[in-house]
Amino acid sequence: MSGSTLAAGITALEGQGIEFEAWAAALYPFMDIPALVTAIVVASVYTNHQKREKYLKNEEYLSKEAYHGEQGGTAVLNKPRGPVSNRVKIWPIVQESLQGSALSALLLGLALGLLTRPESVFESFYEPLFRGLLSILMLVMGMEAWARLSELRKVAQWYALYALVAPLLHGFIAFGLGMVAHHATGFSPGGVALLAIIAASSSDISGPPTLRAGIPSANPSAFIGASTALGTPVAIALGIPLFVGLAQAMMGS
Repeated sequence: MSGSTLAAGITALEGQGIEFEAWAAALYPFMDIPALVTAIVVASVYTNHQKREKYLKNEEYLSKEAYHGEQGGTAVLNKPRGPVSNRVKIWPIVQESLQGSALSALLLGLALGLLTRPESVFESFYEPLFRGLLSILMLVMGMEAWARLSELRKVAQWYALYALVAPLLHGFIAFGLGMVAHHATGFSPGGVALLAIIAASSSDISGPPTLRAGIPSANPSAFIGASTALGTPVAIALGIPLFVGLAQAMMGS
């Protein structure tokens, strides 16, 4: 989930005069944190499976070498033995993921919003500085994404295709779920659009540092290039106008 896309979506809704629930933006950390933790857990399960496969292949190879050594009268190779577990302990991975700097900042900000009165911080710091600081951050990340874009074509062609399709696909899924909430609870059209915009976004602020720390073997060219260079532009340029337009259509019907 992208904080920059969320900010752009809120600005677009306010510019069109579309009202939405004030708490709708708070869905962002509840969606971003589980997504990043799930990515790290799935990657850990996969790498553990790869290590097990490699170990078993090595065991098979050494067994054949030992057999041929016995047949030829040569010394038998000593095979390294060691237990290889097929299970991954999920909770330690979750704990380690939540202790990362990006996710810790999200949790801390959520706690401050719930337990304190953030109005003064919003008026003196967030409102006047957020958009400028966000623009600088996105400029720096955009420069890195451009540098990674050529590498992305080499290492993850199908992943790049998914990064182009996923924003609209995920956005429409969220929009459908938002429509269910709209008819069941009166969730506003603006809130439905904002939910879809959040779901369509890619985690380009908290995602890269979290994945760097949680999945050291992951190629930054893949997840930075796919998220910042492809996913975010699609979500902002196509997703926001599309879902804002659908919200307007809901209000007019």
